[in-house]
Amino acid sequence: MKDCFKLSMVLVMLLSHYITSAQFISFEHEGNERQYLYYEPTNLNENMPLVFVMHGFTGDADSMRDYTEMNEIADQYGFAVCYPRGTLDSSGNRFWNVGYAFHESETVNDVGFLTELAEYLQITHTLNPDFTFATGFSNGGEMCYMLACQAFNTFKAVAPVAGMIMQDILDNCNDSPAIPLFEIHGSQDNVTPLSGDPNNNDGWGSYPSISSTINYFVTKNQCTSNETETLPNSDISDGSYVNSEKYLNGINNNEVWYYEVVGGGHDWPGASGNMDINAGEEVWLFFQKHIESTLSLAGIEDIKQPIKIFPNPTNSIINIESNNQILTNNITLYDALGSLMNLKLEDGILNLNNLNSGIYFLRIKTKTKVILKKIVKL
Repeated sequence: MKDCFKLSMVLVMLLSHYITSAQFISFEHEGNERQYLYYEPTNLNENMPLVFVMHGFTGDADSMRDYTEMNEIADQYGFAVCYPRGTLDSSGNRFWNVGYAFHESETVNDVGFLTELAEYLQITHTLNPDFTFATGFSNGGEMCYMLACQAFNTFKAVAPVAGMIMQDILDNCNDSPAIPLFEIHGSQDNVTPLSGDPNNNDGWGSYPSISSTINYFVTKNQCTSNETETLPNSDISDGSYVNSEKYLNGINNNEVWYYEVVGGGHDWPGASGNMDINAGEEVWLFFQKHIESTLSLAGIEDIKQPIKIFPNPTNSIINIESNNQILTNNITLYDALGSLMNLKLEDGILNLNNLNSGIYFLRIKTKTKVILKKIVKL
């Protein structure tokens, strides 16, 4: 009987992986049906990173997946990818609601949607809440800036490409904690020029120059040193090259990176325009650097506070043991659909007797991290 159960779960997981890699998935948020694409490499381990990749204005999630080739990069480095889909504005253009001047009547809550979707995927796919990141192109990059200011508890670092931050968003960002940021931008970008548009001459709305935006986040992250270099011009036929500026040793080891593609336009390097770098891979290497920094900071504390969860699989109860007392409100259990189970930890024991057989996800929040563990109830 147990072997049949295990086989059926394997078949369900394989089928789910095939479906989520191939077609849009619906997700309800605030009464609206939203959609996304999801991909994870075969045999991805538990507690691996999750990267959101957001399309530009009038773009779509499937085209973003295809030209960024983030699925292939995920296969190489081992992380899950979500390609969320913006909604249609009153003119029928797909967009992210970052506050463009001509979108004043739009009320869709994209920050709420992306945050809830991230938390849902973390639970249902056992992904690491401490290593959830966002990147995006153009309007999707601008959504990254908005997440940095308004959803910093969920998205731990962002990497906009050819994006900018709306002045209204920047004005309300001062009270948010600092998170790492990486911008890639072409010097000849005629859609989102380096000089910004403080007077809204182009109709998108007021936004500062890219250099002042980078300086703002460098100051916010309290970076104390920097490194500059010109990256190898491996493809001279593309008419551009990349200058790298990395601001280091910030609060919590945070870093702020800026790649200026000299001669580059409104492009995703590696897919169009500059071919010296692959923007998707550079973005991942930036996120990976943040992961390494986080682990180095938390490593000693984590060793001091081991948490044991047993037995698993279980017929009835789960024991949770730690050197330090775990607060009951920091432990939650979800079913495979992401629904919260109404259970409480009592004397280090979680009683699953009244639950149906199947897969559940245990979420434990400590001082230094969030742990997600897949639980099998027999």
